[in-house]
Amino acid sequence: MRRQFATLDVFTDRRFAGNPLAVVFDSEGLTAPAMQAVAREFNHPETVFVLPPADPAHRARVRIFTPARELPFAGHPTVGTAVMLGLRDGGAGRQLVLEEDVGPVRCVFETAGAGRGSAGFVLPQLPAESGTAPDSAAVAAALGLAPAAIGFEDFRPSRWSAGIPITFVPVAGRDAVAGCRPDPDRLVAALGEGPVYLFCGEAEEAGHAFHARMFAPALGVREDPATGSAAAALAGLIAAHRRLADGEHAFAIEQGYEMGRPSLIRLVVVISAEKLASASIGGEAVVVTEGTIEA
Repeated sequence: MRRQFATLDVFTDRRFAGNPLAVVFDSEGLTAPAMQAVAREFNHPETVFVLPPADPAHRARVRIFTPARELPFAGHPTVGTAVMLGLRDGGAGRQLVLEEDVGPVRCVFETAGAGRGSAGFVLPQLPAESGTAPDSAAVAAALGLAPAAIGFEDFRPSRWSAGIPITFVPVAGRDAVAGCRPDPDRLVAALGEGPVYLFCGEAEEAGHAFHARMFAPALGVREDPATGSAAAALAGLIAAHRRLADGEHAFAIEQGYEMGRPSLIRLVVVISAEKLASASIGGEAVVVTEGTIEA
């Protein structure tokens, strides 16, 4: 069956930067193995399949696949799909709800012209620590870093999840992030099959709060140009390690620079009674291709 699709670059306002995403429309009748095969064919970090929603008040149900497996939630597919559906619906300032396996995700779309837009969403679940903190020496060895490079401020390696468990590895600075040479086998052996997210507080561009890289070889993603689910979980680390006043706090997170695909993720955390009350992820996206695929 011939199905329409689009590809977008997400967390960027220009083509051939950011994180590429494929969105397949009218996906009824596709089995999970068929979706996985299509995701491998596109070979983008994620491919989204758009289905009718269970709740007619929602815009769509979406299923998200990496080249290797299905995910319950992911940030750049959520932003990219919200932008693509918003553009197709022709509504500026449109609110829409996407049904993901993690739960309903409430999004707001804004157009930025033909084939361009931005979207943001409130996290469907607050981040929480997930499992035992990894050993710093093992982390350093798996990433090809000196042990002294691990950690900054009072951040230390930890595991957090806002829908996907992720290992967070704070490092001393941008040189350490750029110099990282992960061994995929040692990475999985030391840290398990989940994504590994490096970040530091030394950004390349003024006004940005963090510089990051993400590796997920077990998911079929050697390196990811922009990881919204990691930025979502990072909200938990920030709230736990920095004494933020009650109210809203915005953080710009740059990623993908070492890959030649600069990306910018906008994270907003809301603190109430000295605790994380909510958080949201936002960014821009631009359509790159549109066509049909036989599936």
